[in-house]
Amino acid sequence: MDREPGPGHPRRVGLQRGSEGVRGGLDAAATVGPVTPLDTTDLVEDRSLRGPGFCRALSDRIDGFLAEVFEAAEPPAGTALVAVGGYGRREQCPGSDVDVVLVHRPGLDMAEVAERVWYPLWDAGLKLGHQVGTLPQLLQVATEHLDTATSLLAARPVAGDATVAHELAAAALQQWSGRSRRHLDDLQASVAERHARFGEVAFLLEPDLKESRGGLRDVHSLLWVEQATVPILRESESAGLAAAAETLLTVRVELHRLTGQRADRLLLELQDDVAAALDLADADVLMAEVAAAARTIAWTGEGAARRTTRAARRRGPLGAIVNLRRREVAPGLVLDDGRLALTANADLADPLLTLRCARVAAEHDAYLQRGSLERLADNAPVLSDPWSDEAREMFVALLATGPSAIPIIEDLDHVGLFVQLVPEWEPCRSRPQRNAYHRFTVDRHLMEAAAEASRLVDRVDRPDLLLVGALFHDIGKGYPGDHTEVGVDLLQTIATRMGFDADDVETLVAMVQHHLLLPDVATRRDLDDDGTIASVADAVGSSRLLHLLGALTEADSIATGPSAWSSWKGGLVNELVSRVSHVLAGGDVGEVVGGSFPDAEQRLLLEDGSFLVRGEGRTLTVVAVDRTGTFSKVAGVLSLNGADVLGASAHSENGRALSVFRVGSAPDGDPDWTRIADQIRLALAGRLALSARLGDRSRTYRPVRLSARPARPRMTVDNLTSATATVIEVTCPDGVGVLYRITRAFAELDLDIVRAHVQTLGSDVVDAFYIRDASGDKITDEDHLAEIELSILRWVAVDF
Repeated sequence: MDREPGPGHPRRVGLQRGSEGVRGGLDAAATVGPVTPLDTTDLVEDRSLRGPGFCRALSDRIDGFLAEVFEAAEPPAGTALVAVGGYGRREQCPGSDVDVVLVHRPGLDMAEVAERVWYPLWDAGLKLGHQVGTLPQLLQVATEHLDTATSLLAARPVAGDATVAHELAAAALQQWSGRSRRHLDDLQASVAERHARFGEVAFLLEPDLKESRGGLRDVHSLLWVEQATVPILRESESAGLAAAAETLLTVRVELHRLTGQRADRLLLELQDDVAAALDLADADVLMAEVAAAARTIAWTGEGAARRTTRAARRRGPLGAIVNLRRREVAPGLVLDDGRLALTANADLADPLLTLRCARVAAEHDAYLQRGSLERLADNAPVLSDPWSDEAREMFVALLATGPSAIPIIEDLDHVGLFVQLVPEWEPCRSRPQRNAYHRFTVDRHLMEAAAEASRLVDRVDRPDLLLVGALFHDIGKGYPGDHTEVGVDLLQTIATRMGFDADDVETLVAMVQHHLLLPDVATRRDLDDDGTIASVADAVGSSRLLHLLGALTEADSIATGPSAWSSWKGGLVNELVSRVSHVLAGGDVGEVVGGSFPDAEQRLLLEDGSFLVRGEGRTLTVVAVDRTGTFSKVAGVLSLNGADVLGASAHSENGRALSVFRVGSAPDGDPDWTRIADQIRLALAGRLALSARLGDRSRTYRPVRLSARPARPRMTVDNLTSATATVIEVTCPDGVGVLYRITRAFAELDLDIVRAHVQTLGSDVVDAFYIRDASGDKITDEDHLAEIELSILRWVAVDF
């Protein structure tokens, strides 16, 4: 609230704490009488006080203290101490600023009085947002600054002349509503900027409970909009908004209690403690409640924004043109300026009305009127079991509209209509995935996957199966147990209820069962190994399922997040689909394996016999004599230089080793390939203390935690896929030098890395290595495999 004084503006009292000159000036000016110390310890420690109840109790306690300080300051008549902002709304949290205004009649010298008020408050440890001024001065500032204008809307008297305080509150509200058009434009711009900066509460790993979209600031903005115009929220929306705001405020109070300071970002490491403080089962439950509340707030705000925009468009000469666009687009459905509504005589007994509304709205890229949604929710009959062909076709047609279907499904979901269609959806609603790899909650991810799948329907012969499979491929994530196994059983029930025949149900179930098959194999197995291609062909069994899975893989990955799909991954998946398709069509597997890695150019490098270190763009190629530990040392040098390894491949034959690494950006920009090449030469010559240097780097650059549940370090063995090598897959949390550490374990046991496939999934790595023992054989001895596992897990856990 602080601002510099100027002509016609409130006088700002912002003296520096701890200055002897300032303190001396205060003592010379006046003596403040004895004041009872402010102590809120009992409130903070009383765990029965939560949320709004705590905030009101804390506000009342501060009110009493401020009133006593104000009286002790002996203010002249015609002055008042007024609470504004969050304190004015009595939403005071333990770490919140105390926002106050010292308002006075014209002609009074308030400098010494202000000092006698502010200093005891600072001495009490309060963080103040404060201003001093006459009513006209404060209103002038409010015309120029949106934050001041909105804070004054919550003005309430704390001490002094209540008439002056009420005059300020009334004048601030009158000015706000009188300038509503300008204020609403400014508010809309401010909200858009804030959302762009802070993201969305429901979809963030560590959301800002106040500033992010769906946060408490959006609740305040809706109240300000209503104060500027007329009530725009429906009764049900107001009730839902109040409940959602209470949820977030309750969490915010506990967050402040835990940190002992103002903290609005719900950090990952605090989520379990906040959940425990609120007697919730775990942080998953906490974040699901936070996400659900935030989505209610965002949904309510979206509806309010539509109504405000709609009302503005209907003012003036354009209003008549807008009205002319109203037309009936289906029986009982009217499209009016981008809004689809039920007519008064719509047949509410029609079991297909909900699906028809949804399909028509999405096809016209319109939104559903909230009143019509409520009518549907109150009256819609349950569909027959199984669904009719028409019902299933409408559902598929809705999904086929792509991104336009997402807000429609969310509208249906918010009023309970989507769960009525698919009861198994309920546990997925607003369920957070709690890692940086997935950018959406489970339910929103499924909607996004279906929308992405709508772009790919020309790749398959059954678009309906692709769309439905995409929508439900992760349905099991809302339930305990392995989400794939659970999802198989759920989709069996869902698809049967939807009226698909037995063969289609089997295909949909297989899509869920194998939805991770192609990305896992493409990124973790050798596509030039005939065993890899044959195993996938055996698993999918048909060309139809293969191509459905190929499209689903792309849709699922893109919907997951930016790090889940790339041209590199897409190329591998497409190559795998192409080779497996050849085999399923009756072709020989030998005709499609070989030649992808090493390619022809890389084979020439191997045959050349020269030592090579070449960095180009984001790719590093190293060709050297095949010695144990070569791959590990190159990986260590890259880590030492902060180059994040996104993928790597290795190949060795005839005493020569080829290693190719794909890297992300280094902290200082593009990799310094010259320095990296020099260090690789030193490392391979035994002249670089890699472990020691990586230890120093590890202590300097601690990885940011990106998942609530980092992967448990584990090793799995596959001796079936390849006829010539043992495939060892290592999963563990990412960290400084993790690839170096894993491959160092192989070097320790004199194992030869024939192929390597490295993948980073958010905060975890899943690396697959084709290895042979010192004799060039597969490793089948259980004791030997146990020693490998012991070494890997030890090196993964080492902190240098």
